Amino acid sequence: MSSSVVGASSNKKSGIRQSCEIIERERHSNDDTYSMTSTFFKLKENEIMSAQFDSLKYKILLISTAFVCGFGISLDYTLRSTYTGYATNSYSEHSLLSTVQVINAVVSVGSQVVYSRLSDHFGRLRLFLVATIFYIMGTIIQSQATRLTMYAAGSVFYNCGYVGTNLLLTLILSDFSSLKWRMFYQYASYWPYIIIPWISGNIITAANPQKNWSWNIAMWAFIYPLSALPIIFLILYMKYKSSKTAEWRSLKEQARKERTGGLFENLVFLFWKLDIVGILLITVSLGCILVPLTLANETSQKWHNSKIIATLVSGGCLFFIFLYWEAKFAKSPLLPFKLLSDRGIWAPLGVTFFNFFIFFISCDYLYPVLLVSMKESSTSAARIVNLPDFVAATASPFYSLLVAKTRKLKLSVIGGCAAWMVCMGLFYKYRGGSGSHEGVIAASVIMGLSGLLCSNSVIVILQAMTTHSRMAVITGIQYTFSKLGAAIGASVSGAIWTQTMPNQLYKNLGNDTLAEIAYASPYTFISDYPWGSPERDAVVESYRYVQRIIMTVGLACTVPFFAFTMFMRDPELIDKATHEEFTEDGLVVLPDEENIFSQIKTLFRHNRSNKKLGC
Repeated sequence: MSSSVVGASSNKKSGIRQSCEIIERERHSNDDTYSMTSTFFKLKENEIMSAQFDSLKYKILLISTAFVCGFGISLDYTLRSTYTGYATNSYSEHSLLSTVQVINAVVSVGSQVVYSRLSDHFGRLRLFLVATIFYIMGTIIQSQATRLTMYAAGSVFYNCGYVGTNLLLTLILSDFSSLKWRMFYQYASYWPYIIIPWISGNIITAANPQKNWSWNIAMWAFIYPLSALPIIFLILYMKYKSSKTAEWRSLKEQARKERTGGLFENLVFLFWKLDIVGILLITVSLGCILVPLTLANETSQKWHNSKIIATLVSGGCLFFIFLYWEAKFAKSPLLPFKLLSDRGIWAPLGVTFFNFFIFFISCDYLYPVLLVSMKESSTSAARIVNLPDFVAATASPFYSLLVAKTRKLKLSVIGGCAAWMVCMGLFYKYRGGSGSHEGVIAASVIMGLSGLLCSNSVIVILQAMTTHSRMAVITGIQYTFSKLGAAIGASVSGAIWTQTMPNQLYKNLGNDTLAEIAYASPYTFISDYPWGSPERDAVVESYRYVQRIIMTVGLACTVPFFAFTMFMRDPELIDKATHEEFTEDGLVVLPDEENIFSQIKTLFRHNRSNKKLGC
């Protein structure tokens, strides 16, 4: 037993030296990623700290503290998504639920890259603490909001904190695990969903969010920080433990000797390193394009409103300016075109986009659909909404062990795409009406399996394609594409909802006043019109009609989703943190195997030539 531990420790130290050599080469390359010595030394610190987790005791502690932190984040997110519906209902603006979701996603797009790049410069823990502060600020603002605009402002701060804690927790777990076992470590923060679906409904029912949603949100300003303390203390202890090693002391001495640049130089470097101009352009552009899609129906002139048209045009122009800036002027572009040109990078990012697009287009209005058009209680609705997470979390340990055995992930992602096709077909048939309960549950189970096979698998594939020094950046880009897919998915579902639902309600109810109440305050409406009443039946039919349109769009998007899975590379998941053989672009050297479409084309040509020869 002891000899195996010594051997593992020796291999780990060898891996550290090799990783440091790679970092050193990149530091002196023409790429300005390592033009600041602090970035270089922070990554070396991570390598040294990683060696401290060789002991089984510390591995268990890392997984356990990640679980506790993930429990706080996940339970809050689950409850808050429900409370947001009650908040918009209390403002009589429930139809703008998707608008809030779009704003959240747009903010997330810009913040992902900032966190990933700054974490290389300042360290994972510092940025984790910053994200926690944003989390608390946003929570307090949301809980005290008296109107939708104030609630949306709180959502901006909350999402800056939420996406930061999620991303940095993923990076911390990635830093201290090998590629072979990375899926297992990353899913540790996701395991709370084994419990959450069965308690969240009871919590919501007991908390009575229709009256107390404000306090229900406020208490998480205290609960979440407490759940994050264990992993914070663990990282601090491992940092202290690392400081006692000769490698750490040597590194600090070297850092003191090479420390250069004053405050102004550092600020200039961060300006270009973060690509502040690019972040502002893409964030404002997406906001101008996506938010009006959910707001157009709320104006008297709808799509003829000059403000809506001007905002859309401005967003389109800003997007092209963003692309031009990234190509011509950005020193550290948000879209590193050279890196993204390889299908080992752009194909997984395409998978990520469509995976989250389909998820959000199908789930954005699921909770109100369950309450209003399927006669589910708040407890039952909350459990069904969270059922996919339960399925994914329950199966994740077994799936992670299978991945560690096979060391391959591409086939899993293809299977996840196929599961999405089945899921959307079931949702199309069963989203609404009294006989839909079993069908929606079956679709939710399949959705959980598809998420399990696609989401984290893509993250690990991308991390296996790049150097450790680029791991945070590429993970940040992956998270950005996920939020981009979420933003567009939420905006599309919101646009369909706001453009179609009012007309259907007016048509089926035949009463403008009732239609307005059912549209703006559905939870108030169902309390006045019980299941089986003519008014409720009319609303159910309206919901079913709109949901089928939304599900049709989602089902159609599984086609490009499947195409991207075919183009992905399939790097081997080794026993080290990263691969060691890289191209000049920082990509893993892999055999240039053809994708499946090229193989089919080659086979077709071969068969055609044989026919010409009479074979």
